[in-house]
Amino acid sequence: MVREAERIDGLSGWVRNRRDGTVEAVAAGRIEAIEMLIAWARVGPAAASVSRVDVLEHDADEPSGLGFEQRPTV
Repeated sequence: MVREAERIDGLSGWVRNRRDGTVEAVAAGRIEAIEMLIAWARVGPAAASVSRVDVLEHDADEPSGLGFEQRPTV
């Protein structure tokens, strides 16, 4: 997801794997850019098995700045 988010112009945020096998991400940017990332997440990378994508919208202070980072597994 980091590589895909960096490919899409204007996104900032983070992604992390969870020990239960799920992936959690926070993204901020233009709505079109976020929608592109969500569409990518519904398919995922080549080795992924995506069963569902939940999207929650909220106002938050994070992420701030530019760039997309991978955070440690929790």
